[in-house]
Amino acid sequence: MAKLLEGSQPNKELLKKYAKLSIAFKIPKNELCKQNGESLFPAVTLHTNLGDIKCEIFCDEVPKAAENFLALCASGYYDGTVFHRNIKGFMIQGGDPTGTGKGGTSIWGKKFSDEIRESLKHNARGILSMANSGPNTNGSQFFISYAKQPHLNGLYTVFGKVIHGFEVLDLMEKTPTGPGDRPLAEIRLNHVTMHANPLAG
Repeated sequence: MAKLLEGSQPNKELLKKYAKLSIAFKIPKNELCKQNGESLFPAVTLHTNLGDIKCEIFCDEVPKAAENFLALCASGYYDGTVFHRNIKGFMIQGGDPTGTGKGGTSIWGKKFSDEIRESLKHNARGILSMANSGPNTNGSQFFISYAKQPHLNGLYTVFGKVIHGFEVLDLMEKTPTGPGDRPLAEIRLNHVTMHANPLAG
């Protein structure tokens, strides 16, 4: 079974950006997902050099993972990062600003705990999960599944799913890879758009 790696290093500049982000939205730092009981950003669009992928984020089910991912998106942390690992029939992994698979940090500057939910499984193409190096070692790296991966259930935190852009996922999966499953042609996440409504354009 392929291992999903995640490294973590403190990032003070990111934490400063996140603090400013919270002030800009006039909401507490731990309430990025919620305001008056309603999700602020239940969906994001990942704008890659191969096209756009829109994903629903499971704020209610996994608030910690969702808050982390959304804050990183909003702060521009993922802008310009590459998907460093691509395994046909399995998954594509990104979210590491170093592009090595050994970097990245959470918004708290340290690894955070898993949020394993019985209702959220790796049961389809396009499932978003946190990458890790073992229990409770989540940071910034994430992966998108290319197919059902039941052996990952209970090991990785599922925090979203693709709702549009499966044709882009097809292009990613078809991209040839070299040593370390690294894409030979760069697959880059240019920037992220956040949506208050999953069905919004």
